[in-house]
Amino acid sequence: MPLEGATRILAIRHGETAWNHVARIQGHTDIPLNAVGRAQARAMARALHDQQLAAIYSSDLQRAQATALALAEVTGLGLSLDPGLRERAFGRYEGLSWEQVRESHPDDAERWRRREPDFAVGGGESLQTFSARCVGAVLRLAQRHAGQQIAIVAHGGVLDCLYRAACGLGLQAARGWPLGNATINRLLFAGGQLTLVGWNDDQHLLGLVADDASA
Repeated sequence: MPLEGATRILAIRHGETAWNHVARIQGHTDIPLNAVGRAQARAMARALHDQQLAAIYSSDLQRAQATALALAEVTGLGLSLDPGLRERAFGRYEGLSWEQVRESHPDDAERWRRREPDFAVGGGESLQTFSARCVGAVLRLAQRHAGQQIAIVAHGGVLDCLYRAACGLGLQAARGWPLGNATINRLLFAGGQLTLVGWNDDQHLLGLVADDASA
């Protein structure tokens, strides 16, 4: 695919939630943004207000929807929801902390720590199933918008899978890259492949909490 036919992707993680703040496992549990998360969403939207976007897509979970709606409001675009962009399902471990899982189910915690691709954490999704779902959804949307720029608002796990796909890293490779709330990440889709352009841009969030979180 020639460069002029490439799809530019702005991949954005949702803003902070109360469970993010205390490091509880969210998965498919539908947790709303907290005050900081709402301020982060507004700051992200201001940073991208002048981008030429063809479409905005979001996970159908409310923490992603609310973040994406902030961008939709400043750009005048509609918002399309796609359940393929949901976070990984963690089954019975949703709502717990990592420490609680490690204490109550040490064998599961070890398999999770080792990132075993076929292990369905808490009876939820395996890494293989999750990655195929979310990366497949992003590739499908990118193919729909060849030569255009789109925004995709999703979750930390989704962004992790996109980073791995763009950099050719396996699911079991140790994570060494940040996944900040409401950060802007840039990818390119061309020739059937994702390429990393920029990662974890958080300049729009600097000094945000003190100034804007109560707004």
